[in-house]
Amino acid sequence: MKHYQLKELMYKLPFFSKSPFLVLGLFLVLATIGCKEKEEVDTGLALPVKKLTGQSAANTFQYLGSVEGIEDVEIRPQVDGILEEIYVDEGDFVEKGQPLFKINSQPYIEDLKNARANVALESARLKKSKTELDRLQPLIDNEVISDVKKKTAEADYEIAEASLAKAQAIEANMQIKLGFTTIKAPVSGFIGRIPKSVGNVIKNTNSEPLTILSNVSKVYVYFSMSESDYLYYERLKNDSTSKKFSSDVKLILADGYVYDHPGRIDANSGQLNRNTGSITLRAVFNNPDTLLRSGNTGKILMEQIYPNAILIPQSAAISIQDKKFVFVLDENDMTVRKEIGIEGRSGKDYIISNKSLSENDRIVVSGLNKLTDGVKINPIQSGRLLTGN
Repeated sequence: MKHYQLKELMYKLPFFSKSPFLVLGLFLVLATIGCKEKEEVDTGLALPVKKLTGQSAANTFQYLGSVEGIEDVEIRPQVDGILEEIYVDEGDFVEKGQPLFKINSQPYIEDLKNARANVALESARLKKSKTELDRLQPLIDNEVISDVKKKTAEADYEIAEASLAKAQAIEANMQIKLGFTTIKAPVSGFIGRIPKSVGNVIKNTNSEPLTILSNVSKVYVYFSMSESDYLYYERLKNDSTSKKFSSDVKLILADGYVYDHPGRIDANSGQLNRNTGSITLRAVFNNPDTLLRSGNTGKILMEQIYPNAILIPQSAAISIQDKKFVFVLDENDMTVRKEIGIEGRSGKDYIISNKSLSENDRIVVSGLNKLTDGVKINPIQSGRLLTGN
């Protein structure tokens, strides 16, 4: 009989109002019964519990990177002179072969004229030598003059041929230099900063280029990782069963957004830097919207894929010195402190070694400061009591 039923019965008894000592005794009996009922209801400390299941996860690695166009070309003059025209502006997109700068060409036009005059002169000398050789040939055949005269005439002809070839080479060189007075884009891309202005004297020995032309239809992102990370990556990048590194990498931009197009690692420097103990790798990204430019920075995000990982919230683990522990429930809902091995992080969860925890294990996820080994737990999940394993 419940205590509230006894209380109702007590009020119905005729002697209830006549015997205060009896009333006091009945109240003590009811209080004792109530305490016993409370002890029966208290089945342990009510705390949230998570039942572990295998699920896909990704362990992420981040590395600082710098962006460069697939072609970053320094535009430098091939000839000296006064900068006469600038056909483009900083930031313009130009096509391959488009004129960029014009150097005063008048001195090179005059040099070309002089070279052509020398070609004409040497051509005339060659004709004269040929005429002389032709004149002497009948005399030599009739033995009117000695063979020495013939050899001398032939040598003069060969000298005239060589002189003409030299003059023609100088003419071609002058023609090339004249062409260099118009500087054209060697590739399609975006114009960088232009430090010079019209009227400046420019030389091919200047340390600073006229501008830098960047082809950013695709971009390279260079980043460095430690020797241990590189060995780990090389060991697992072709693992087809578990812990495989994704073939794609992501780029986190300076504003925190993830770049829309995935990239892939296509090269490495081939050597470790002995001073830093790191190796440089290169990832290539398509850049159809030309959002990325040379000089951008970001973070390369590499993901190691776990197809069937055991995850626990980071808040479910406690640290003791350099080790991590969780409280696992046994079949009687009693806590057992257990050391765990952490293989990585996926979001706000730890990726746990299969040797540490298994599927269907139950762990306490909060209130850990109240726990030790052997504490009775009343499991709660999503605000409801868990009645089974």
